[in-house]
Amino acid sequence: MAKTAAGLRRQCMDTIDTYQGGYFHDRPWLRTAFAATPREHFTPDRVWWHQRAEDGRYPVLDRHADPDQWLQAVYTADAALVTQIADGAVRVEDGPTTSNDFTSSLSCPLVVVNMLHHLDPQPGDAVLEIGTGTGYSTALLAARVGARNITTVEIDATIAERARDKLNGLGLAPTVVVGDGEQGHPARASYDRLISTAAVQRIPPAWLDQMSTDGTILTPLATPFGSDALALLRCDGHGAAEGRLVAAVNFMPVRGQRGHRRWRDLGWFRFPDLHVTVDHDGQDIRIQK
Repeated sequence: MAKTAAGLRRQCMDTIDTYQGGYFHDRPWLRTAFAATPREHFTPDRVWWHQRAEDGRYPVLDRHADPDQWLQAVYTADAALVTQIADGAVRVEDGPTTSNDFTSSLSCPLVVVNMLHHLDPQPGDAVLEIGTGTGYSTALLAARVGARNITTVEIDATIAERARDKLNGLGLAPTVVVGDGEQGHPARASYDRLISTAAVQRIPPAWLDQMSTDGTILTPLATPFGSDALALLRCDGHGAAEGRLVAAVNFMPVRGQRGHRRWRDLGWFRFPDLHVTVDHDGQDIRIQK
């Protein structure tokens, strides 16, 4: 017997609860929002699975051809669903593909929940979201801060329009802006929270300028270590911020920062700066002082 969306949602929540280091735990609002928000409502009818099949291609999951498989994928805790490849040059209507030039996706539930856990928005906060995508994360945020307090920026007009329609379908009307997320949206600044669902190599200055004093920026930051890191920063309200890296993640880069830059130019230490100590009890790797 096929499971219902509500049943799979509960199962997904149970899986997320098995992970340590964040997620729902001390965020009861987030648990309530996740349980009440239909992720399937925001998922396109056809998406690519994020892993290659035996034939080397990324398969298409089709809601109408196999609704049970599609819905199971929607609520797989650690699975992102790819919604755009090569900025739309590869069409999902054309079926499975070998291209891994993913340019938009519905992030996996684990990552969505963990990011909102770290962002820790408060009721009434003014939130700037970079990368609207499907609108699913926007809806979860709206449950906490109110849709009218959210400004969400999406560079792709087609994606933005679909997200707006899906949000409106649930009675949510955040400010959806089509534009370059690196520029933020100064018309509604200042913001108490900024969350990006696209990775950057360097924090855009516009983000810093549009944040309130003690505002929080949460964004994937490219690293030299083969994955991105989730940067959690506290802003001073005068164009500067500082903080720490709180989790390893993998996100698509913002379009304006796809080109490679030297890590040293981005403020990263060199590998010779790392000092390794090892003995029978373990090892310790840290920056050489």
